Amino acid sequence: MSERLRVAVLAGGRSSEHAISQASARSVLEALDPARYESTTIEIGRDGRWELAAGSSPAGLPAHVGETLPVLAQSSSPALVLGKVDVVLPILHGPFGEDGTVQGLLELAGVPYVGAGVAASALCMDKDLFKAVLRDRSIPVAKNVTLREGDPAEHPFPYPVFVKPARLGSSVGISKVHDETELHDAVALARRHDDKVLIEEMVEGVEVECGVLGNSNPIASEVGEIVAHAEWYDYSAKYDEGGMDLVVPARIAPEAIEEVRRLAVESFVATECEGMARIDFFVRPGGEVVVNELNTIPGFTSTSVYAKLFEASGISYSELLDWLIELALERHERRSRLEF
Repeated sequence: MSERLRVAVLAGGRSSEHAISQASARSVLEALDPARYESTTIEIGRDGRWELAAGSSPAGLPAHVGETLPVLAQSSSPALVLGKVDVVLPILHGPFGEDGTVQGLLELAGVPYVGAGVAASALCMDKDLFKAVLRDRSIPVAKNVTLREGDPAEHPFPYPVFVKPARLGSSVGISKVHDETELHDAVALARRHDDKVLIEEMVEGVEVECGVLGNSNPIASEVGEIVAHAEWYDYSAKYDEGGMDLVVPARIAPEAIEEVRRLAVESFVATECEGMARIDFFVRPGGEVVVNELNTIPGFTSTSVYAKLFEASGISYSELLDWLIELALERHERRSRLEF
């Protein structure tokens, strides 16, 4: 049998999506085939400190069980861990994990990693910049205004509207605003999470999602319809038991399904993503497809939407992980041939 690949799974992180990341990482670790992979878990606390999980030291490393590992600038220990693995799975959500920061550290360390690179991660985390790039490529997105520090809370849209932090995920800090009396508090909530805030038109229609997998020749998954058991697809609807149903294939016209899949791949390519992404859409009653956002590290439990969409496409959860690891290694090998 060939030597097992040494895989490090990064879990937790500094963002408010810490617990979601931990759940995703647990599922990944359970699904990695021990005959093919030797797994190491590095847990990142809300305070930004790195710690090797108990019993997860890779071969050839001194045991650091229970030792808190500060960030790279303060200790060589994380670099020692990263230098001993073949590939990293950054199963992190939100700022300081999905936004290019960890990806930059891994680039500096010269370690292959799963998912989008530095620029794509940063771009897609910022909903304002993401929409600007898609508009430039004539990909339809929901209309919005962007509030920066000091800007008044004004917008031209009819109510209701959505107010959201520009650089956060999992519906954290997002409000559905029904009239002007709710606007000030909604903007204040969003500003607790980011100093750039979006006020976005409400798009009437069916909410659907599509996964993308690949590097130079990405493929789109089946399209799933989100049925939230709430007024909108908020944090509770996403993560509470029974908060939503996923209907695959989505109950929209075949032409709309094909358009969603086409725009999913176009959005992935336009933002220079690699590895994986989940793209969220609205389909208006007349069939027009509108991109909502793109997640470069979507929720990754075996029951998460991304995994379920590819399961419906004939790719199991464990096969999906194998494929993502192969894509990470392929990109690293390809980029290693470049002259810098």
